[in-house]
Amino acid sequence: MPLWFQVAYRAALYSPVEHTYSCTNSFSEPDTFMRAEMQNLADEIKQAISLLRRHLDWEPAKIRLAELNDAAEDPDLWNDAGKAQALMKERQLLESSINAIDSLEGDMGDAIDLIELAEMEEDAAVLQEAEDSLRKLHGELGKRQVETLLSGEADANDTYFEVHAGAGGTESNDWANMLLRMYVRWAEQNGYKVEIQATTAGDEAGIKSATVLVKGHNAYGWLKTESGVHRLVRISPYDSNARRHTSFSSVWIYPVIDDNIEINIPDSEIRVDTYRSSGAGGQHVNTTDSAVRITHIPTGIVVTSSEKSQHQNRANAMKALRARLYDMEMKKREEATQAAHDSKTDIGWGHQIRSYVLQPYQLVKDLRTGVESTNPAAVLDGDLNAFMEAALAHQVSGEDKQIEDVE
Repeated sequence: MPLWFQVAYRAALYSPVEHTYSCTNSFSEPDTFMRAEMQNLADEIKQAISLLRRHLDWEPAKIRLAELNDAAEDPDLWNDAGKAQALMKERQLLESSINAIDSLEGDMGDAIDLIELAEMEEDAAVLQEAEDSLRKLHGELGKRQVETLLSGEADANDTYFEVHAGAGGTESNDWANMLLRMYVRWAEQNGYKVEIQATTAGDEAGIKSATVLVKGHNAYGWLKTESGVHRLVRISPYDSNARRHTSFSSVWIYPVIDDNIEINIPDSEIRVDTYRSSGAGGQHVNTTDSAVRITHIPTGIVVTSSEKSQHQNRANAMKALRARLYDMEMKKREEATQAAHDSKTDIGWGHQIRSYVLQPYQLVKDLRTGVESTNPAAVLDGDLNAFMEAALAHQVSGEDKQIEDVE
């Protein structure tokens, strides 16, 4: 049973649903085994759909959607644009969730009908088609089930992520740039909008740091478990002796907070500096004098923005600072579940959450969950969902695993 299902199954009791089918003896023994396997798969899918309905609070959710639909028809709705936008967003998300479950149940019913037809006609080809349908449905439910774990206070929000190179000069700067690309690719592949807020170029290659805004539903919820130190092992392209190097960079994730949340930052607690971006250059590096750096004096938090408008940069930086302060307060209240984030203070050995080995063999290994991939190229191109899903489930389960790092 997959990890996402084990965790979700602990969250609620299973209630039976209508669809059942029984095995007959009209097929050969190998086919009987195949039908038994599909029965188990169908049972898992039915349990998962039942849990999704419970998590959504099905009947009240449908009543609420009807209320929202009625409210959306009110001609005075848009007199208050903020209220209207919030209502339309709630309506869209609720409608999407209800329609998705209805679609999953319909697909499940179609697959069961196909199985019954195959058993009646003893058609192995149709039976195989039904099995393929079930496996596809099982995969779709996997992501839906993980999304039920995204119930934190800010999980649905947009998010910032920062990448910082560790010690090691060019090697770490290049690794930080690889991580930046990896997360941008992941966001784009999953339908999120990406805005690069600021970058500081490395002296010779790569970047020293970058701040990126990711916009979309559950952006923070999906990315939050990526905070921490990431380790790269490879034969360096910058070493003429072709020696193996280990590099470290850190990733820091924090949510965009709702504008309705009041966070007062007195002018006396901040220092605002304007500067000209500098470095090796690149398509995301601005060379005007408009870049803004804001330092929060009590906490030492530093945020930057380097777009074309100094006014816009100040607004962006203040918004990021408010998000950082809000996130800091969240961490205080959720210290037990955020202990993994503490490791980011030292960007070096012993604090890594994941290792990426490119030579002499190829392996990506998460040191919190034990999830591995033997295709680092795909991972570095944004194939991160398996790691994120396992980390979310691990965070909810609270299991303390001892995972040995790779050499």
